[in-house]
Amino acid sequence: MAISRRVFLGSAAAWGALSAIGAPGAAATSPPGDVVGKITVGYQGWFACAGDGAPIGGWWHWSQDWGRTPSPANNVIKAWPDLREYTRTYPTAYGNLGNGRAAGLFSSYDQQTVDTHFRWMRENGCDTAALQRFNPNSSEGPTRDAMAAKVRAAAEAQGRKFYIMYDATGWAAMQSELKADWMTKMSAHTASPAYARQNGKPVVCVWGFGYNDGNHPWDAGTCLDVVNWFKAQGCYVIGGVPREWRTSDGGSRPGFGDVYRSFDMISPWMVGAIGDAAGSDWAYQNLTVPDQADCAVHGIDYQPCVLPGDVSGRQRAHGDFMWRQFYNVVRAGVAGIYISMFDEYGEGNQIAKTAENASMTPVGSGLLALDEDGTACSSDYYLRLTADGGRMLKGELPLTAVRPTRPTLTTGGSTDLARGRATSESSHTQNYGAGNAVDGNPDSYWESANNAFPQWLQVDLGAAAAVTRIVLAVPPASAWSTRTQTFAVSGSTDGGSFETLVPATGYVFDPARGNSVTIAVPGGARRFLRLTCTGNTGWPAGQLARFEVYG
Repeated sequence: MAISRRVFLGSAAAWGALSAIGAPGAAATSPPGDVVGKITVGYQGWFACAGDGAPIGGWWHWSQDWGRTPSPANNVIKAWPDLREYTRTYPTAYGNLGNGRAAGLFSSYDQQTVDTHFRWMRENGCDTAALQRFNPNSSEGPTRDAMAAKVRAAAEAQGRKFYIMYDATGWAAMQSELKADWMTKMSAHTASPAYARQNGKPVVCVWGFGYNDGNHPWDAGTCLDVVNWFKAQGCYVIGGVPREWRTSDGGSRPGFGDVYRSFDMISPWMVGAIGDAAGSDWAYQNLTVPDQADCAVHGIDYQPCVLPGDVSGRQRAHGDFMWRQFYNVVRAGVAGIYISMFDEYGEGNQIAKTAENASMTPVGSGLLALDEDGTACSSDYYLRLTADGGRMLKGELPLTAVRPTRPTLTTGGSTDLARGRATSESSHTQNYGAGNAVDGNPDSYWESANNAFPQWLQVDLGAAAAVTRIVLAVPPASAWSTRTQTFAVSGSTDGGSFETLVPATGYVFDPARGNSVTIAVPGGARRFLRLTCTGNTGWPAGQLARFEVYG
């Protein structure tokens, strides 16, 4: 069977035993940049729905038959997304969710979807997104072109980096068409301040060279020509390669050593190779450590994959599987980490927010949720786990084999540092003053002057505190319908000089979710926190009933 990004057959046991290697290799050849020393996430951005306006005009990657509505009989996904933060979803033929809500799905073609994904990246330490680009010379091309522009806009807005990652799978005229696509379309995106650079060069990745199957038929000379061509364009080139790239056996074609070692960075694919912590330990000893050593000798940066595990395959072990991989690659001294993947609901290997339990999956769908092993996990758990893995990579957390990230986060037992504290504001209307947002009453609220954006609300915590998250809400009464408010968060130690902690972002206040949102705040001690509101789809003013601060 052919190897593809969606199906990669094999097991660690089948690869044969390689000799154990001792001490890990040296750290990265290159200095920190947008991929070295960073967490990169693979971003598909390939979900479309009928009626979303995408040129492809169907249920792209949501169902086996893209021309028919997704249903249990026309299903291709292995996990169901948490849909609570999308402003628009599209009805399917699945039964209602366990909580009674209709089973809709998101479209990547909606800019708000991509903006939401990149906000999650920002909130959870995902530095860079590798936008997957398959052969665009087909009916998919116009939609893929549009997705590149949407990703660029979201990366710029959320302060993330992105780069183009070509997947050559099944691309017959790859050698000429890939070059033409870069020159006529994709290279234009390198003008963006959000386009990833390493060693001062724009980053591009080519996935699929050297795989020993019919979907990747090119000889070594053809592949080497493409790599050298990109380097001649001034690019830093990453190779998505078989896990046996170094030994040129198993899933690798023989005679590709010169191709592999022509890349600036090597990133071996691991999906389908391991499925538990023991497999990760095997890969550490037999792949990661010797791979890192080989790369160090040849002046190549090394970026191994870390995957959360397939939900449907019950691989995740409430985060223990993924954390073991983080521990193993960090202790090997790798240059960077590639997460496989951010939004791959088709393989079930997504870290994006996912159904927590049966109340959030369609009844009768057979799809498992994150609590499949009996341990409750919040929908953002694997994003938070990635954030801690990134912190360990960057030396912000000590190397530890013990997963530090809790499967669930609650505010129960935590102290709201803003409760009853002094507030100030840019304005308020009638009797809706700033103090209403910190009085603990969910029905009283602050409302700024109408039709006069921007407006701000500020709280003085009384002393500097290491704040980690802010909870905002509007009144829960049914009269308060769904609205999106755009807030930026800034902080100060003295109340005079403020720094931006979270850039202006649209947050959806949905009655079905208690009309509340949670904002992750970067580490650091601040006494004053200010929210600046620049828009509200429900009323021409800033509105908040709860402004809670937690450390």
